[in-house]
Amino acid sequence: MIDWSVAFLGVIAISTLVMALIQVGAIVAALKAVGEAQKMIATVQQDVRPLIAKVSALADEAGRTARLATLQAEKVDKLVTELTRRADETAGVVQQAIITPAREGMAIVAAIKAALGAFRGFRDYRGRPAGTDDEDPLFIG
Repeated sequence: MIDWSVAFLGVIAISTLVMALIQVGAIVAALKAVGEAQKMIATVQQDVRPLIAKVSALADEAGRTARLATLQAEKVDKLVTELTRRADETAGVVQQAIITPAREGMAIVAAIKAALGAFRGFRDYRGRPAGTDDEDPLFIG
């Protein structure tokens, strides 16, 4: 018969060998995966570099566009301010040229009306008999 301790010792030796082979296989697989990961990272870096350059160029262009838009907005603001100032000046000139003489003309017309009213008042005053009182016919009582 076989001695059981030698049999168990053989099983332990074979198990240790299998475990060592599995560990070596795992290390080889891990090294292979690391190598593939490094290749993939290098490929991604090569693919991403042009994209980063394009994004950088787009950001620069967007900044330049924003600066131009700001300058155009400032120009529009200056234009609107100048237009408003000129419109106010024009309104002032129109008021001075048209409205002020019209007011003066209306004042002259009012003065003529007042003078004509005064002349009519004198004529009516002279044509009345001296002792007549206008309020007597209106008196009730």
